[in-house]
Amino acid sequence: LVRSYHHTYKMNTVITNCSNNYGPYQFPEKLIPVMITKALTGQALPVYGDGQNVRDWLYVQDHAEALDLVFRKGRAGEVYNIGGNNEWKNLDLVNLLCDLVDERAPVLSTGKPRRSLITFVTDRPGHDRRYAIDCTKLTRELGWLPRYTFESGLAATIDWYLNNGEWVAECKG
Repeated sequence: LVRSYHHTYKMNTVITNCSNNYGPYQFPEKLIPVMITKALTGQALPVYGDGQNVRDWLYVQDHAEALDLVFRKGRAGEVYNIGGNNEWKNLDLVNLLCDLVDERAPVLSTGKPRRSLITFVTDRPGHDRRYAIDCTKLTRELGWLPRYTFESGLAATIDWYLNNGEWVAECKG
């Protein structure tokens, strides 16, 4: 529909597609908030299948800045992919989250590291092995690159969830 309005009515449009976002205020049912909140409370950390599913991750602030750039400087009628150039296997991501939460939160009552909470669960039928996005065009044409490393964005996200437990509890109802 957007493309047709651009071609038919010469409406100044751009379209963006993005990889998985993470950061503050992400709804608690998504992978990263689920793992953070469960790790903080010592609950099992459910990882689908063998944990080898791959996702490209983008910190939400980087996404917002890319959207602003595309809106201001993107070519009319074009499609831009916004990606983090940051692919992680789910199991590796959960292990990193566990380590970062262990550094920031009190030790579990069991005395074990949070990695011990990882539990493999049956994968969803038809679950994609890999989601990735190529943002070469955005970099080439507009010079955009993410500012946050995955580790720095993840650390900031964990800190946000540590300081905003009330918001998380409200969302979970």
